[in-house]
Amino acid sequence: MLLGNKIRKLRDEQGLLQRQLAAALEIDTPMFSKIERGDRRAKREQVIELAELLHQDEKELLKLWLADKVIDAISDEENCKLKQAAIEIAQKKIL
Repeated sequence: MLLGNKIRKLRDEQGLLQRQLAAALEIDTPMFSKIERGDRRAKREQVIELAELLHQDEKELLKLWLADKVIDAISDEENCKLKQAAIEIAQKKIL
């Protein structure tokens, strides 16, 4: 929900309505609302387009988008040490 919170904050700061951004993304307003609430994940292309529409660095919004994906992937695991170990292994593999 990191991306959704950021989008909502930027949209509010710029005085934009959900329906305006939804129309620009060619999705309906309820779908956009779900993206903002974190109930649905935006597509990568939508994140890039939102960055342009909201005058933001696309890499910054993509970082939040990816972080949300990671959080979603491990959120069901209850063991915090196991989560941390998995993140560390993934980080080593990526780097």
